[in-house]
Amino acid sequence: MRKRVPLTNATIMLDDDGAGPPVLLLHGFPATGRLWSRVAPALINAGYRVLVPDLVGYGESDAAAGEGVDMGRQARWLLELLDALGIARAAVVAHDVGSAAAQLLLSMAPQRVRGLVVLDGVYAGEWAREAIASIQTWDAADARRLFPVLARRLGKSADMREMLAAYEGEEGGIRLIRAARDLDPRQTLHIGETLRGIGAPALVLWGEHDDFLPVNTVARPLAELLGAALIMLPGGHFTPLDCPQQVATALIDFLARLPQNEPTASGSETDAPDP
Repeated sequence: MRKRVPLTNATIMLDDDGAGPPVLLLHGFPATGRLWSRVAPALINAGYRVLVPDLVGYGESDAAAGEGVDMGRQARWLLELLDALGIARAAVVAHDVGSAAAQLLLSMAPQRVRGLVVLDGVYAGEWAREAIASIQTWDAADARRLFPVLARRLGKSADMREMLAAYEGEEGGIRLIRAARDLDPRQTLHIGETLRGIGAPALVLWGEHDDFLPVNTVARPLAELLGAALIMLPGGHFTPLDCPQQVATALIDFLARLPQNEPTASGSETDAPDP
């Protein structure tokens, strides 16, 4: 079900489908929730409630004028979204810089996160800033010219072109420029020890041919920090579209091993392992 949820100085548009333990799927830059279009159905069929938002300032989600859309704010909006949906805890699965929002969310409110999966994401100050430098410095007066360039660089498949279409035209280009300029690697630079201390169940998935975020300098140290297994997948950077079946299989296996939230007699929640 497609729904719009009002938040503080923002509105999030998301798909909310399925029934069962909630799983929050987060995209990165320059994506939208459509990144998960070929993964979400498998999770729904496996018995999960799947939440797929467009991050604020991306796709169909909006921020108030003058409101930043950096990943720290995204984390706070996501917590507010869970509150609005009546969800106490969720598994969080995040791609690219969306994983910064996920890591910040975990550091802010570890009790809200059942488990964390990072796909081709960020680690400390390693955000592949050089890949988006041209967008950050793009002249907003020529914003309508951004989408054709983006489509030539990244639109290698129909799924990718469909996802990127949200940034077509002048308005779409301006939104993407604004989002790029608000990305700030300093936000995750010093949260490593906090994440290590939390020790949440975690998994790291990475494309074998990721040209933006290298395995040895990003994926391996991130997996070590999170105490997570690192699984290599047969894809590039956009693994949920490049190899959705392998992504879905890895996610379902991980999610099945997480503790379940079971109500106690008092109506509160407690964790019990899967049988």
